[in-house]
Amino acid sequence: MNFELTSEQREIQAIVRQFAKEEVAPLARSTDESGEFPLHLVKRMGELGFLAGTISSEYGGSEMDYLSYTLISEELGRADSSVRGFLAVHGSLVSLCINDWGSEPQKQKYLPPLARGEKIGCYCLTEPNAGSDVASMESTVREEEDAYVINGTKHWITNGGIADIALVFASIDREKRHGGICAFIVETHWDGFETQPMAGQELGHRSSDHAFITFNELRVPKENLLGEIGDGFKVGMSALDHGRLGVAAGAVGIAQACLDASLDFARQRKQFGKRIGDFQMIQANIADMSCDIEAARLLVYKAADMKEKGLPTTRATSTAKLFATEMACKAAADAVLLHGGRGYSSEFPVERLYRDIKGLQIYEGSSHVQRIVIARDLIGRP
Repeated sequence: MNFELTSEQREIQAIVRQFAKEEVAPLARSTDESGEFPLHLVKRMGELGFLAGTISSEYGGSEMDYLSYTLISEELGRADSSVRGFLAVHGSLVSLCINDWGSEPQKQKYLPPLARGEKIGCYCLTEPNAGSDVASMESTVREEEDAYVINGTKHWITNGGIADIALVFASIDREKRHGGICAFIVETHWDGFETQPMAGQELGHRSSDHAFITFNELRVPKENLLGEIGDGFKVGMSALDHGRLGVAAGAVGIAQACLDASLDFARQRKQFGKRIGDFQMIQANIADMSCDIEAARLLVYKAADMKEKGLPTTRATSTAKLFATEMACKAAADAVLLHGGRGYSSEFPVERLYRDIKGLQIYEGSSHVQRIVIARDLIGRP
């Protein structure tokens, strides 16, 4: 068992760390406050090869291994969860899903512009009445002679208002539940694809674009069916296996940012005549945070290594996401408390980190869902 990164992995880590530090982190506070996603970073990530990391160069990808791709999510999560969240949806849920399930014409048409950042992708699965229970999906599709016609709604769709390409899931037979779901590649400029911002203000990820989407007699050419009729549930769950790994890595990044900020503050802040970092309670807090981060990082890297080897990774990915997000929630809470009153203000980054981590604990399968996935895999279904 080798715990060392290869020279290629270290090089990719160094590149993304520099990009995150110099181009992403300086914008994080201002974009969080304005609620505007830094769109210019999309093409920049395309230039650096981040948007389609593991995909073949034939389709514009960088052909990197899964651990390298995971390192990108970790470093971006350390700087700004909204940018990291964009990559999870665009790169993992959309591009990797088309790469896994798409026909050759579909790959040739859609993957290169997604890889270059010329087109933006979104993933339309979650509905107002069908979140964790995907089989209860209410969006429907009917087959006509020359097209599939979709009606329904989706919500909390990241990138939904800025996307050019959408993976849309709808049921052709609701009585079949999982077996009736189909997946489609949709171009968002087509008639019947309507978006509006989500109501209210998000707790975290405030510069992400989150949309409520309505399909009103949306006609999709037959060649844009992704997979086969009834494959939609399998398509969707395989995409989530990709996305959950990026979420887990992003949670490690958030926790690392909390530790970085806590170390800086513990060295500088003085009370009772000495640095607060010299008090044993603060030291215990920081030591526990460091240990938990290392444990989560190893779980994430293990899942990425298994994926690279072609092994089944559903349980390993859910384990990594569950542990990393729960761990990072505690790290963020401890970091805010360690900062005292300063941690309660957006002047210090731990306030944003505290808000952002709750999203990672919820989306792409909440912690409750991850526990179900893990337990069912261990116990087996009846």
